[in-house]
Amino acid sequence: MSRTRDTDYDEAKVAAKAASKKGQPSREEVEEAVRTILRWTGEDPARDGLIETPKRVAKAFQEHFAGYAMDPAEILSKTFEEIEGYDEMISLRGIRFESHCEHHMAPIIGRAWVAYIPNGRVVGISKLARVVQVFAKRLQIQEKMTAQIANVIDEVLQPQGVAVLIKAEHHCMTTRGVHKPGTDLVTSRMLGVFRDSAITRQEFLSLVDD
Repeated sequence: MSRTRDTDYDEAKVAAKAASKKGQPSREEVEEAVRTILRWTGEDPARDGLIETPKRVAKAFQEHFAGYAMDPAEILSKTFEEIEGYDEMISLRGIRFESHCEHHMAPIIGRAWVAYIPNGRVVGISKLARVVQVFAKRLQIQEKMTAQIANVIDEVLQPQGVAVLIKAEHHCMTTRGVHKPGTDLVTSRMLGVFRDSAITRQEFLSLVDD
């Protein structure tokens, strides 16, 4: 069975929107910058294997950083109120994401666990994954990304509480620097009842896989 993508999350359109922002360098300027980097490494940008590399890198960066053109609050704005009084935890587990650290532009590969306890309205579960994607598709540090996800869910949905936990491997320390592969960073942010109630917080943490 074929699956169609939702119209409000077309990465190609988002990337094009980001590229058209006033004041941004042109695609040609980005490609020339890549050629400069190639020359700096000692390579020849004109050799056969590298002729198309600047175009490919520019296109890849457009995808990597598409989150700057997306509004997480807008993604969460469509909610459902006919929930028959449901007021228990809603949790989306193990949301895989790829991001890049703002210090070295090295990959961050990880998973996010997001939970909230509704206060009269809920949001489609795919929207939670998209909010993670929005912030991941920007230059990041994991601590900031964790807080951003929790804060926007709290502000838009106004639930009883929000919990976000992220586990990720940072290539800036696994493939360079201290070279410690297999290590991951764990960050969390608890708001509302997740912060105030140890029982609720532990219920969420028990859903997190190793």
